[in-house]
Order: sequence, then structure tokens, then C-alpha cells
Amino acid sequence: MIIGIPKEIKNNESRVGMTPGGVFELTKKNHTVYVQSTAGDGSGFPDKLYTEVGAVIVDTIEDVYAKSDMIVKVKEPIAYEYPLIKSNQLLFTYFHFASSQTLTNAMIKSNAVCIAYETVEDEDGTLPLLTPMSEVAGRMAIQQGAKYLEKPIKGRGVLLGGVPGVAPGKVLILGAGVVGVQAAKMAAGLGAHVTIMDINMKRLRYVNDVMPSHVTTEFSSEYNIRKHIQTHDLVVGGVLVKGGKAPKLITRDMLKLMRPGTVVVDVAVDQGGCFETTKATTHEDPIYIIDDIVHYCVANMPGAVPYTSTLALTNVTLPYVLKLANKGWEAACEADATLAKGLNIVHGDIVYDGIAEAFA
Repeated sequence: MIIGIPKEIKNNESRVGMTPGGVFELTKKNHTVYVQSTAGDGSGFPDKLYTEVGAVIVDTIEDVYAKSDMIVKVKEPIAYEYPLIKSNQLLFTYFHFASSQTLTNAMIKSNAVCIAYETVEDEDGTLPLLTPMSEVAGRMAIQQGAKYLEKPIKGRGVLLGGVPGVAPGKVLILGAGVVGVQAAKMAAGLGAHVTIMDINMKRLRYVNDVMPSHVTTEFSSEYNIRKHIQTHDLVVGGVLVKGGKAPKLITRDMLKLMRPGTVVVDVAVDQGGCFETTKATTHEDPIYIIDDIVHYCVANMPGAVPYTSTLALTNVTLPYVLKLANKGWEAACEADATLAKGLNIVHGDIVYDGIAEAFA
């Protein structure tokens, strides 16, 4: 198969779809890999490392799409890429269709086969290709939240870990999934007081068992959320509905209950966000303020740490890329139920229920 690795062109996206190590595994199996020139530079992988493992470097993104049977990338195609996608071409990337009808319509029109990383699902319900980026984003949510709590950036002026004689800051985390647990781990490590909420008691029991005593769990309800946002300094939204839109857990009117300078970080922004006031931002212009509440809603948070993120992503995507390249998408999905769950749009038809329901 001919595989193409284009350079990511979304704002401030420095990750790349595959490391040189991943390309090596493909060329070893006699697949041809085209890599756009400088695609790996942002992640610390120059062209030379790709040519050394057998990749062919091409100059333009147009060349990559024109030559390739399968495109492997990180983020969903943006408008510039829509006309480059060929009928029957296989695209393997994060799509998050439920948050963009424009993207969904464009991929339907393209007649391509779209397999989304975020809906590849194991038998136990875990999402193996979403997990590493959720781990990165969960940890970054605290790192960024702590920074934007600083007064020069309009935050409350709170040091999350506190100091002797001064109480630590308080972090409220909505969702006890991968994002929530990683965020809680980072916040607890800084010494903050952490409250993590979920409607899944099994997850809350798990968190209660593995976290230190200054991480407390509470059942998620509107009443409890309204109570806690009045006293917490940083609120992290990490709620995931597989393939669908995130629920709006914090509404516009709730902002009035928060203290001025409170920071909210919406990690669910890719799925439409779990705050009513969420709008996607970029690393170039990451925050905005509504009712004195600082919003950090960057849609590609792991893109800020591309070296770590690209290695983590290739670790989990490569086995599936190899299956798709060796067998073709139909045989690969027939043989692997986990991979088959990733099929979102096939030859103009939506085949994933969560997307269909999002635009019903």
C-alpha cells in the first residue's frame, strides 16, 4: 500500500502522524511511505530520519494526497485539504465529527473511507487510540490551569500548591475517565485540594482507592456542580461521550456563581465542549474571558508537547496502520472488531451511530 504522511496545517499543530520508527515498520513490509517535507520538524524528527528508514520525501501536501492510498495524520482535515481527498482514499486520523457538521459533510462528499482514532474501541469499552492523547491533555489541563491562575493573566492569583500557612488552591474535575484521573494525579502532585465528580460510581470507587486523601470524590449532579464551582479555583471539564457531543455541565448562568479569576479548562472542546460558553481556541490565542472567568479551550492541547505526543500516538496507532496496510481496510476491519468501531464515514454514508444522532 502507498501511505502518505502530510504536514499538519491546523493552527500551531506541531505533531506528525508517524515517527520514523513507525515508518521503518511499514517500509520493512514493502509498503511505500510518502512524507511531506518538514512534516516531522515540529516533533523533533527531521526529514533525514525518515529517508534513513526508506520514506520518500515530497515537497507539497498536494503530492502526498495525490500519491497515497491511505493518509495517516493527527488532526482532522481542514478546509484547504477537503478538495485534495480522493474518492476511495482511506483516512486514518482524529476526526471528532460530532463537533463539526462542515467536516462531516465534506467527508461525505469526498466519498473517502474515514476511520477515526477516537472511536476505535476495545471489547472492554476502552478507547486505545484516544487514551494516550487524553493522558497528555489531562496532565496539561493542570499545567495550563495553574499558569492561567496567575494574576498577570487575569487569574485569581492563586498558587495551586499553596505554601506553609496558606491553604492550597482547589481543583474541580468533571469526569473520572482518563482525562479526569490524569488531571487529578497532576493536581494532587502539586499539592492542590482536588474534587473529582462523575456519575459512574465504579470509576469514583477506583479513584478513591488509588488517589491520596486530598483527592475527594463526589457524585456528579447539577446541584453538586453549582455548589462546588463557588469555592474552587480551577475547573477542568473532561467528560467524554463516545463519538457524540459532550453534555453541557456548566451553563452560562453558572459563571456568575464563580469567583472572578476562576479558570475553566475544557478538555472536551473537540467534542463540542462541556461548558456552554466553550469555543475552540488555539495555542496562538488560547484564552478568552467571559463574566471575569478565564476560559482555556484549546482544541489540540497535546500539540503543545509534540515530541511526547507523537511518540505516544505512534505507539498505539502503528499496529492498526500495519493491519490496514497489509490487508486493506475491509479485510482489516472484518478481522478486527476493535478497528471496525473506528469506521465513521464510508463512501458517503455515516456508519457510526453517535455521528448520525449528533446531526439528527
